[in-house]
Amino acid sequence: MVILCVSSSVTFASSSASSRSYSSHMNSSSGIIKNPFVGFPLSLSKPSIRRISFPRFQVRCQDLSLIPKDQRWMFEDSEANGPDIWNKTWYPKAADHVNTDKPWYVVDATDKILGRLASTIAIYIRGKNLATYTPSVDMGAFVIVVNAEKVAVSGKKRTQKLYRRHSGRPGGMKVETFDQLQQRIPERIIEHAVRGMLPKGRLGRALFNHLKVYKGPDHPHEAQGPIELPIRDKRMQKER
Repeated sequence: MVILCVSSSVTFASSSASSRSYSSHMNSSSGIIKNPFVGFPLSLSKPSIRRISFPRFQVRCQDLSLIPKDQRWMFEDSEANGPDIWNKTWYPKAADHVNTDKPWYVVDATDKILGRLASTIAIYIRGKNLATYTPSVDMGAFVIVVNAEKVAVSGKKRTQKLYRRHSGRPGGMKVETFDQLQQRIPERIIEHAVRGMLPKGRLGRALFNHLKVYKGPDHPHEAQGPIELPIRDKRMQKER
């Protein structure tokens, strides 16, 4: 595929500036300049014009081979005969991250360490497990968490870990322990942990909508056909 072939030549004309300034005072027949400021006549030859020409130049491109079939999904239909040589960096299109085409995962939080579970959920919500991961694009999946009230923590965090919230009024700071919040709103514990591991800003707010946390073993997302969340960390499950 030949991109561009150009051939051209440029010609410039150069002459003496001083000869043009005195051309109005020159006698065309004798070539003598009559100047009242000079006490004797001056003879000056006619201005010379010199042409400067540049050699021709060409831009040639080599033929591009066809894209292998297993890599054609990375290019548009107009690039089927070859990649875009002007922009070689692949960037996901709008059709590559449609929410209706994304997978759904479900995980049971029973006796799972809070921090290790939240980091695994954040990886799949961001899409870091995919080869097409892009930091600025929502490429991740949806994650459903059930039995949120049975999540576990290590050490003495059940009584020492504090959650703070403020009403916005003077003296409106509310502080409660992990155990107190788990009895009141157990879903908020997992949501708070996962939210802190997502980007801060517009993208992070959109990614947070991919997390669905429920108290108890039931959830209303059977129509999406969720599959079990792959967990490789063997230390996530707390031993009793």
